Amino acid sequence: MESQNHFDVIVIGGGAAGLTAGIYLSRAKMKTLILNEGAIGGQMVLTHEIANYPGVESINGYELARNMKSQAQKFGCIIKSNLKITELDLNNEIKKVIVNNKDTFTAHSVIIATGGRSRTIGAIGENEFKGKGISYCATCDGDFFQDKEIIVVGGGNSALEEAVSLTKYASKVTIVHQFDHFQALQHYVEEAKAHPKIDFIMESKIIEFIGSEKLEKVKIQNQKSGDIIEMKIDGVFIFIGYVPNTERLEGIVDLNEWKEIIVDKNMATNIPGVFAAGDSIAKRYRQVTTAVADGTIAALSAAEYVNNLKKELILT
Repeated sequence: MESQNHFDVIVIGGGAAGLTAGIYLSRAKMKTLILNEGAIGGQMVLTHEIANYPGVESINGYELARNMKSQAQKFGCIIKSNLKITELDLNNEIKKVIVNNKDTFTAHSVIIATGGRSRTIGAIGENEFKGKGISYCATCDGDFFQDKEIIVVGGGNSALEEAVSLTKYASKVTIVHQFDHFQALQHYVEEAKAHPKIDFIMESKIIEFIGSEKLEKVKIQNQKSGDIIEMKIDGVFIFIGYVPNTERLEGIVDLNEWKEIIVDKNMATNIPGVFAAGDSIAKRYRQVTTAVADGTIAALSAAEYVNNLKKELILT
């Protein structure tokens, strides 16, 4: 085993949870490596402005991610990004992660912080206007649409619940849903239908987002007739589900029916020495602050695990 590629803890994922874990671990003098498949920052970098992070009045998501990365590196954390994890062997005492089919890294403990992604509708312009009028988080971005007209896409519990919640800010909320009925519980449906600020466009879907610097209007197509209308709008919130980035973890760690990683209160998975944190775990709320909390707990738990393991090795 090359000591150069052996670490106390390997963190897989460089979003809010992974970077927080890196900060805590490296500050605790744990030799720590963060491996991240994309650009550092995860979902944070898609957020134009974060205004509910405690102690920070307002910050761009990219800037917050950059600050976290810099802080982790100052404590000695090694960060490698824009790579492909091609193999995981987590069941042995020494965990093994292979990158790009060639580079092997080992560690006593691994923290999985692979995050997740909101389901997208796949319409023209959706990627272009993410964070510029399109949002997937009412709690994060609702107050940026004070007295504005917005659309909510979806017909489940989250869509209707968030549509009602967004009426605190928006002057008008239009729910666009592809079916003629909702999949939400009846009390969510009744609450939305009774609200004076909420309108409905049923059996329809957005097929295009249009704007220059930010979103300005959408094209909506009726599923039955095929008719297309163009609608001026200030913002669109999409709530059609969430996908954890756990595809490669099936059969390795325990997942629930939604493919989220099952953890205990210490962020421990079913495998000794393997922890998980952030948007890939089974939980209700997904915010930067909850990811940071998860990363903190996972890091402290991993550090304790590694220290106990080293004590046992000394004693034997």
